[in-house]
Amino acid sequence: MFTPELTTKLERARLVAVLTIEDPDDAVPVARALLAGGVTVMELACRTPRATEAIRRIRGEVSEITIGAGTILNPQQVEAVVAAGAAFGVAPGCNPRTIRAAQDRGLPFAPGVATATDIEIALENQCRVLKFFPAETSGGFAHLTNLAVPFAHLGLRYIPLGGISVGNLTTYLESPLVLCVGGSWLAKVEAIHKRDWETIRRNAAEAMSIVPTARTT
Repeated sequence: MFTPELTTKLERARLVAVLTIEDPDDAVPVARALLAGGVTVMELACRTPRATEAIRRIRGEVSEITIGAGTILNPQQVEAVVAAGAAFGVAPGCNPRTIRAAQDRGLPFAPGVATATDIEIALENQCRVLKFFPAETSGGFAHLTNLAVPFAHLGLRYIPLGGISVGNLTTYLESPLVLCVGGSWLAKVEAIHKRDWETIRRNAAEAMSIVPTARTT
């Protein structure tokens, strides 16, 4: 479901800023702050009534950012984020009905997995890029490496999210299993509420200063 072009873009970006925006007026400034810090991919969670409007604004005004949609829980949200122009979709779990809706609409989609059963469901629905969530509380990098063993011959790639920080970022990025890493610490809700764009830029720059030391091939 992920095109080679999109997969390459995510692998080169290495870090995806994961955030929630309540006021669409904050969308473009957040995107520009992240971009100024070197982050080129965002996953905007569909947890607020105007999330799709925020996606639409970023897509229209900050073309350098690849904007995806997260917390997609049902087919109705698939329709909404496609209409808003999301480049990809992500879910916390592995719901076949939502996966099929994304496939029907041509939306690259990464369902959430934490167990072997989750991965088997994803495979049954032709998914090869998977969100490992919640990463750290599910057992962290050690759990991911063991979980992936029975499926290694299938070439699956993972996007870990949940508990990732500058302290463990490199551990994940050095693994060939990992396509990119989701970072929810880059643009926290508190910073967005305060419109503290400089802190968001600094967080992004700090993280990206670590990324080049990790695996890049």
